[in-house]
Amino acid sequence: MQFKNTRAFAQQLDHQDELSKYKDEFHFPKVNNKKVIYFTGNSLGLQPKRTQNYVSEVMNDWANLAVEGHFYAEKPWWDYQERLAKPLAKVVGAKPEEVTVMNTLTVNLHLLMVSFYQPEGKRYKIICEEKAFPSDQYMLSSQVRFHGFEPDNALVEIKKRDGEHFWRTEDVIEKINEVGDELALVLIGGLNYYNGQVFDMKTITSAGHKVGAKVGWDLAHAAGNIALQLHDWDVDFAAWCSYKYMNAGPGHVSGIFINEKYLGQKNIPRFEGWWGHDKNRRFLMEPEFEPMPNAEAWQLSNIPILSVAPYLASLSMFEEVGMEKLLQKQKLITSYLEFILHTISDEVKGDFEIITPKERGSQLSVLLHGEGREVFDYLMKEGVIVDWREPNVIRLAPVPFYSTFEEMFEFGQILKNAIQNT
Repeated sequence: MQFKNTRAFAQQLDHQDELSKYKDEFHFPKVNNKKVIYFTGNSLGLQPKRTQNYVSEVMNDWANLAVEGHFYAEKPWWDYQERLAKPLAKVVGAKPEEVTVMNTLTVNLHLLMVSFYQPEGKRYKIICEEKAFPSDQYMLSSQVRFHGFEPDNALVEIKKRDGEHFWRTEDVIEKINEVGDELALVLIGGLNYYNGQVFDMKTITSAGHKVGAKVGWDLAHAAGNIALQLHDWDVDFAAWCSYKYMNAGPGHVSGIFINEKYLGQKNIPRFEGWWGHDKNRRFLMEPEFEPMPNAEAWQLSNIPILSVAPYLASLSMFEEVGMEKLLQKQKLITSYLEFILHTISDEVKGDFEIITPKERGSQLSVLLHGEGREVFDYLMKEGVIVDWREPNVIRLAPVPFYSTFEEMFEFGQILKNAIQNT
């Protein structure tokens, strides 16, 4: 498609967009009494309007049924999370029994490390990407220290080549083979939060398995954003949050994937709690743990229903649309945004560059040279909600559910003014 940097062309794309109606399904903040152009769905997705009904239903059941809501609510609380398994499995490319929701992301990563980081002898090292999201860094460092190792020795970081802003798959494979029989685990962010790069998860997972290591993925920026086939890629485990592209609300419940080959095992290392116990016998209060036959065996406590309800609301939208259509629009609107950025750069000789490679999701990371913070501040004052990352990067994430092509054009005009007036 031959793009044009005109409002009429952008409006034409919106007219052809069968997902355009979903913009009205979300609440938008306002700046200067005008709806914002929202580019931070990679940090916190907007609230779907239908979420209120799902939460109100739980609140009404609590008011009218109290404890009996566990069994007699329209959506009984004791198995509420089961309603998310099938739609969530479609989003991440899994079997329904391989996924569940519980806790928050870093909590779940710690719990999964209990099962999948089992250092033994000289096999104790973990491969991750350099400058991983800080919470992952803290989690990994504390895990290796817990097992008696020093992070400087046990954690092996995959680095970018000098002068490049992205990782090369061949460098990841080379490092996996180099560490070889010392490697216990590969754990990488499937989509890097900073530069927006999508890793070749299928190839890297296969390489890790070939040297005898387990392979897991932090999919915080990937779930609901890119095509995932966790089961077919034979990933051992994964975890993700629900509040970015999944639009389930700030700090809300996380999701996990456990490959089916680990399900139904009583002797697998695992921290256990009563909500992971066989639900048909859960209230018999038996002393011996009998794991659920699916990923729910990793659950510990009662599911936080008020946190899960917004996730169920959001997943109902994913079910209506389907990942295929979301990804089609994502690729088109992100490409159009890229075109707008290049066009504005040529028009005003803007001193910035896109550091996100072609292997990407919705996010484009723009490195601003010079007075980048002033540009960021200008955009925010004009109602363009973007994300700043030190030292000089603005992250832009158009979301297929609620971003429009005309907004991409409008952003370009505001960016041009920002560069010319700062």
